[in-house]
Amino acid sequence: MKPSTLRNAIGPGLLMAGAAVGVSHLVQSTRAGAEYGLALLGLVLLGCALKYPFLEFGPRYAAATGEHMIRGYRRLGKWPLGLFAFLTLATMFIVLASVTIVTAGLAGALLGLDVPIAWLAFFVLSTCALILTVGNYRGLDFLMKIIMAVLSLATLFAVALAAGQRPEWSNLWPSLSESQLLSGAGLAFALALLGWMPIPLDAAAWHSLWTLERARETGSRPSVAHASADFRIGYIGAVVLAVAFMLLGALVMHGGNQEPASSAVGFSTQLIAMYTDAMGAWARPLIAFAALATMLSTTLAVADAYPRALRAFLELGDPCPETQQHKHRSRYLAGMLLTMFGAWLIIALVGRHFTLLIDFTTTVAFLTAPVIAWLNLKLLTGPHTPPEARPGPLLYWTAQAGLVFLALFSIVWIGWRISTF
Repeated sequence: MKPSTLRNAIGPGLLMAGAAVGVSHLVQSTRAGAEYGLALLGLVLLGCALKYPFLEFGPRYAAATGEHMIRGYRRLGKWPLGLFAFLTLATMFIVLASVTIVTAGLAGALLGLDVPIAWLAFFVLSTCALILTVGNYRGLDFLMKIIMAVLSLATLFAVALAAGQRPEWSNLWPSLSESQLLSGAGLAFALALLGWMPIPLDAAAWHSLWTLERARETGSRPSVAHASADFRIGYIGAVVLAVAFMLLGALVMHGGNQEPASSAVGFSTQLIAMYTDAMGAWARPLIAFAALATMLSTTLAVADAYPRALRAFLELGDPCPETQQHKHRSRYLAGMLLTMFGAWLIIALVGRHFTLLIDFTTTVAFLTAPVIAWLNLKLLTGPHTPPEARPGPLLYWTAQAGLVFLALFSIVWIGWRISTF
């Protein structure tokens, strides 16, 4: 392979960011700002900081070993691999359904379509299937870079204008009693928000797969330093946009009479209106397109990640999978059709219960996070990772603190649920 360069390494981090800037940002962050002002800002930043090591371990492991994390889980033993496989199979349909239903809602709001959400979702999934089948990784990588640039500029511009129109910020920082965060509903929302903020920990394995695919495309496997730098670019961008969406929700909707809608189309219409209120009516087509493109990028990334993960599981038993390209591609396409059909079926059956679906999905992600975090830490500090690539003291102790944080919040949530029965 060619020598590693940072330019060749750039790509997987933006795919991760594209997958992150979706439901957690457009829906959950905006709802957090609208309903609770900036009361959850510190918790979101803390959660993102403590999740950082476990997500960074994905590209680190791929760059250091030349293999994805799913193969690494198998090296840990049958039960870690089986556990991750179970978590993947248990969540893949509902996660793809969650991001698709928001994309479909935005498409309906943008195009003015008064049709059932299931038909809009079918159109979105069909479009994603066509793009992934024709463009494969190279097309996905190129498209994501353009979309992320457009959305970042539009979002930061909208926040700046909204801030200028609201000179009084004191009521954006309510006390705990005023914010109702200590209530059952407030606690449930906070945990759901953390579940996908900025992205579920499953994405570490996805990122390792994308890192290896990028290496295959460029003919250059990145160094650990370059892979980590690519990750940081995408991760910091995702966190900044999470804060921006929370600010936008707080500045435009908090303290007003407008409540977040419970349907995908209704909430999407509100989201576009928030940008329009901040920037002016002239910006509506641009913002609507940027928001739709963002959610489409998220749906594309998720629709690509799960088939890659399924294929990785299937190829664990192949002695030399890189020599079986026809089977390699067929497995990917079969996995894509399977996950898309399962996601569409969920939307068709429960798509009207939009906020319940989103909260359930993000809560599941939060409750499974400690398990995935522990697996990632065990893999990166064990003998299967070269010593020079293992996390240093700062990253290691941040991971330990993050593991305690995720476990404690999961215990709190379980205790709260038991007490409500």
